[in-house]
Amino acid sequence: MAGLYLHIPFCKQACHYCDFHFSTNQTLKEEMVSALLREMEMQREYLSGETIETIYFGGGTPSLLSSAQLESLLVGVSKNFTLAQSLEITLEANPDDLSPLLLKDLRAIGFNRLSIGIQSFDESVLIFFNRAHHAAQSITCIENARQAGFDNISIDLIYSIPQQSLAEWKENIVKAISLRPEHISAYSLTIEDKTVLGHRQKKGLLKPLAENESAFQVELLIVELEGAGYNQYEISNFCRPGFYSKHNTSYWQQKKYVGLGPSAHSYDGITRQWNVANNHAYLNSIKKGALSFEKEVLTRSNKINEYIFTTLRTKWGCSVPYLTEVFDFTLDQRKLDKYTKEGLLRTENRTIFLTAKGKLLADHIAMDLFVDAG
Repeated sequence: MAGLYLHIPFCKQACHYCDFHFSTNQTLKEEMVSALLREMEMQREYLSGETIETIYFGGGTPSLLSSAQLESLLVGVSKNFTLAQSLEITLEANPDDLSPLLLKDLRAIGFNRLSIGIQSFDESVLIFFNRAHHAAQSITCIENARQAGFDNISIDLIYSIPQQSLAEWKENIVKAISLRPEHISAYSLTIEDKTVLGHRQKKGLLKPLAENESAFQVELLIVELEGAGYNQYEISNFCRPGFYSKHNTSYWQQKKYVGLGPSAHSYDGITRQWNVANNHAYLNSIKKGALSFEKEVLTRSNKINEYIFTTLRTKWGCSVPYLTEVFDFTLDQRKLDKYTKEGLLRTENRTIFLTAKGKLLADHIAMDLFVDAG
């Protein structure tokens, strides 16, 4: 089983925190759809006959495409790839795009999961982020999605926002829970260099939230969501029973995937490749019948380290027997003992898990356990 990702690189406006590949010039949408259809034909053999079980439209803002454009892409996928009987088909969307008519059309053409970029229910935060939608639209779009027949809805939230109090963050969590989405992803605000927030920080106009305050927000998030019946199956992801993201989980479980569109990544178990992150360069290469991409052959160390890094973040943990059988690799027992003694790791049935305390230091612990870590 494998996954398919389509990158739709268009946005209405640039959010002040975002450093993903996108363009606010939407005049190339039809040309981009045609190029994606052509790339499907070029990449149809990439997965060597693997069956696709998840399709994910990400961006950018895929909900800026018309339902006709989205349908043509889904038809193209079905023509070029072998699809599983039961498919998870996700569309990333912004609240302001999700009109009742579009939602009805999305269900009709086959989408069965929405991932809605709410980010915050606080109007002042949305303005700070330069988001295109208003807080009220976040609530309305979920109600409309339910009426259209969507029973698998995920929402994104952002925490660790400068000057946001713990009480204000709790209000966001409580509002999210009240809307009963099946899935909630919550990410710490990362201030990247080449963003508006990054420039403000360099000028001393923006001070990041203190680490201890951010940690309090994470702890509150976990307590509130688990108390409301959500399961933390990955550090940033929570779901009601049976509603984990199959697509994202396939990444964490090292399943193969093919990525289409500018900046999209693909993985076949041996190599990883990524398309050029420029709309015009991507379109020009497709017109010439060639893909413009970079590629790396994954070494044994790459594979071991990726396995450790991704699995430790999940509720399924890092399997010691798997590392031994697949990679002939044994984790450093002294380090495991150290982190266990400090209450950061626990071991059960020869599988290593992060504790609640350990999750706050997940990246540090994983990298320290890497093969050849200094």
